[in-house]
Amino acid sequence: MLNPQRSLSELPKMSAASQVERAVLEEEFNWLLKEEVHAVLKQLQDVLKEASRRFSMPTPGLESQLKQENFILGSSTMDQVKGVLTLQGDALTQTDINLKVAKSSQVLHFQFREDKQWKLQQIQDARNHVNQALQLLSSRDESYHFKTGAEVNKLMDAVMLQLTRARNRLTTPASLTLPELATSGLMKMFTPPMPGDVMVNFYINLSKLCLTVYQLHVLPPNTTKNFKPAGSSVLHNPGAMFELNNNRFEVSHVHKVECVVPWLNDTLVFFTISLQLCQQLKDKISVFSSFWNYRPF
Repeated sequence: MLNPQRSLSELPKMSAASQVERAVLEEEFNWLLKEEVHAVLKQLQDVLKEASRRFSMPTPGLESQLKQENFILGSSTMDQVKGVLTLQGDALTQTDINLKVAKSSQVLHFQFREDKQWKLQQIQDARNHVNQALQLLSSRDESYHFKTGAEVNKLMDAVMLQLTRARNRLTTPASLTLPELATSGLMKMFTPPMPGDVMVNFYINLSKLCLTVYQLHVLPPNTTKNFKPAGSSVLHNPGAMFELNNNRFEVSHVHKVECVVPWLNDTLVFFTISLQLCQQLKDKISVFSSFWNYRPF
């Protein structure tokens, strides 16, 4: 709303000042599109290449070049489960697990069969999302000229989506039902074979590699009164019930042990830095966009 007290002769001056301001802002915005955007894209690529390097996978035929890392499983509770896990990239190649059976002094010892290794899907998926983010960034090399802020925002949104998915894969393990655990391929990996009253699950949670061991007992056939099958969960509690092959089971004991994988922690830090860089660039674009949308005259 124009101030009625102002004379009409003032309006051209205001308009001229506005035009100068607009010209300066347009020049700054063009510099942002031409120079700063590419500087941020280069930064993002450097950070994500470091993240990708942490996930480094061997080239076919050179599997032995990928470093094997041994991790000792630890727990803050009773030492019911002890073990060493060998991680090579996204695969558990060896396990050595001792389980002290509850209510007895018996110790069960399990290892992976020599011909088996267990792929950790969470690591595979996170790596794939990082690589997709890198492909998006490399599709706009330094010679590419961004014409609008919306175009930059669209690229940032696509990169941020891949990074968020990568992070979520490491921070959110899959929920499984107890029958799904009992029939998973993991149960066929061990020598000696896992007994029918023991189940295990491996998963990633943030920067930790976790092992959960479930001990079961069979419910009498006539148990119908209080039988309530458990749903999906990352971690099932004692008392959870399920049915499999016409038998009903109840979880009697749960043991969770874990170990920190330092390079997974690195990747999570890289994801955070990258998401911040994307958001900061979007914020700069929005400052200019808010000016274009403001029409004082």
